[in-house]
Amino acid sequence: MRNVPGRGQQADRRALREALVEACADAGASIGMLYLPDPDPARRVLHLTLASGLSREFAAPWSRVGLDDPIPVADAVRDDRLVWLGGQEDTARRYPRLGLVLPYDFALAAAPLTADTTHGPAGPTGAGLVFLWPGSHGPDLHEREHRALESARHRLGSILLRAAGEGLPLLPAPHPVILRPLPPPTPGPAEAAATVAFVRRLPGGNCALDLNGTITFITQEAADLLGAPVAALLGTLPWEALPWMDTPTIENHYRAAAMSRMPRTFTAARPAGEPLRFDLYPDNTGISVRITTGSDEPTPPAPARRETPEQTAPSRATALYPLMLLAATLTEAAHAQDVVEKAADQLVPSLGAHAMALLAEQDGRVRIVGHRGYSAQHVAELDGTSTSADTALTHILRSAAPLFFGDVGELLAAHPDAAIEDGMAAWAFLPLIASKRPTGCLVLGYAHPRTFAPGERAVLTSIAGLIAQALDRARLYDAAHQLARSLQTGLLPHTLPRVPRLEVAARYLPAAYGLDIGGDFYDLIRIDDTTVAAAIGDVQGHNVNAAALMGQVRTAVHAGAGAPPEEVLARTNRLVTDLEPGLFTSCLYIHIDLAGHTARLASAGHPPPVLRHAGGTTEMLDLPAGLLLGIDPGASYTAVEIPFCPGDLLALYTDGLVEAPGRDIEEAIDAVAACIHDAPEHLPLADLADELIEHAHRDAPRTDDIALLLLRTEGALPLDVPHRL
Repeated sequence: MRNVPGRGQQADRRALREALVEACADAGASIGMLYLPDPDPARRVLHLTLASGLSREFAAPWSRVGLDDPIPVADAVRDDRLVWLGGQEDTARRYPRLGLVLPYDFALAAAPLTADTTHGPAGPTGAGLVFLWPGSHGPDLHEREHRALESARHRLGSILLRAAGEGLPLLPAPHPVILRPLPPPTPGPAEAAATVAFVRRLPGGNCALDLNGTITFITQEAADLLGAPVAALLGTLPWEALPWMDTPTIENHYRAAAMSRMPRTFTAARPAGEPLRFDLYPDNTGISVRITTGSDEPTPPAPARRETPEQTAPSRATALYPLMLLAATLTEAAHAQDVVEKAADQLVPSLGAHAMALLAEQDGRVRIVGHRGYSAQHVAELDGTSTSADTALTHILRSAAPLFFGDVGELLAAHPDAAIEDGMAAWAFLPLIASKRPTGCLVLGYAHPRTFAPGERAVLTSIAGLIAQALDRARLYDAAHQLARSLQTGLLPHTLPRVPRLEVAARYLPAAYGLDIGGDFYDLIRIDDTTVAAAIGDVQGHNVNAAALMGQVRTAVHAGAGAPPEEVLARTNRLVTDLEPGLFTSCLYIHIDLAGHTARLASAGHPPPVLRHAGGTTEMLDLPAGLLLGIDPGASYTAVEIPFCPGDLLALYTDGLVEAPGRDIEEAIDAVAACIHDAPEHLPLADLADELIEHAHRDAPRTDDIALLLLRTEGALPLDVPHRL
């Protein structure tokens, strides 16, 4: 029992840190990362909480990962499985975004955390663990490494579950905590002096970088070669202290060495004098660098000289990393809200911003598209501002020119009436330009005063351009998507008729991907008080033509209702064939006699229905496989009559419920039948329909529409309970 909760949580956090560092050492991993789930499960987000062997700059863009993102740790936690990437080629093939942003050679394992019964209560934690190994690692995970990974999963998972069980769950920190790997033995004074003397005797210059790239040690010879005093170099990043090294190429060599833990060599041309050769030797604590003159490789051309130092300095190379990551991330954003979430996930941590907001002009008003870090009250005050008002936001929309305010005084000097959010001290207002006109504004807020250098301003403007293009595409997609869905749902029944002694539930779910319109449909037709017809079908294709044909087929079935099922399908088939749509349709039609407790079924190439008897047995009905509608105008169909007694349940569905890439369809139908069989006998059909849809999405990713119609005879619900769609 914990007498002091604060101390107990501190002990658990310390135990997590120690466990992660020791696990990395046991597995021989160069980098370890621990992700914890968001406290709100509805957000479906993982937060990077601890990282070992990784710089803060590398960690920032990956500090927030959506469970549906194509990232190894998201797949591992969501699917409860181990993800193994055996090298750079494997990473690029299976995770293109990761391979584009980190095109370096390393091996990676990602796994969900679960507690072992030997350490505590068993169960999932929703957390994830990631290990990286150097580029020299082979393509396979070794047995010793796998054992160390499993041990780390259970040890870390047990700490999390124990803390949660005691009512003090460990929550993600606002920013990742960067841990130091286990240090090597500390040398004594004599050994340290001998080491320094050894380094100074080596030809050329030598220096050491930590994992952030900061110079922690440098010899006088190295400083002379670089052209700067030792005091001016210690504690700085080389590409910040030396303008001629501020290029993406040079920083990329450092990144490659830091991520792959592999030696690397490159040459760089000084503003004057011969080129320098840099040999990088990384390990888990930093990078040793040897600097010499000359190179065996061709000397790259020296950069052109400019008139002033300000013009000589290119944009800070480091800023290109979040820019490239954002570009890769935004390619996966389909909807406007996706753009907001993905942009916020990358920009806020990568650029050191405290808050972000995306705004768009609509009907002469400024509208909030999305935000992160700003209070709801502040956002509400901005939303709906007239574009004719004199504010920084409206200035952006009118002029399409970015604005930068390094402190509160600068903002108030330009806009005295500006509403300032507590905790904000600097701002960047960036135009969103699409189709050569300003369509909105990106606002970045910073917690401390800031000097926006020319290079940073250029990068921020480029970032806004990427977001503008992605947001423009997403808004077009959203509009077309809404139009398509409105057309499709308009062709489906808005309500189903109420029939005495028959409980009904229906579901329609659009495809998970794409904007195309599907052709799935269902219908329930009341013929009289004791007779009802039910139909379900699927038109081939996903386009407007498929939706139009679906409406015609549904109308034809409705018009023929009351006739024997085989005749209804035959008439509908002739109509579809006469229309010559070039599309085929599957259909299942059922005529139900509630008084006689029978049902007659006929199928035109449709997946078989599932019947659960009131006694508890469940079966897949093997109906004669009739020809799809629209192929042969003379096709005939065969009906089968079955008992449909009180308490019996019929499940009709389209193939989207059971078809998935790589999955045997009969096994999938059996799984649906098992789900129906295991449901409580008196479970409302609306709840069972939701469970079946949820089961389909848990089972495998779905790329097709799903239509589902459940029918159960008297006794399950009172007659005055309405059917729920």
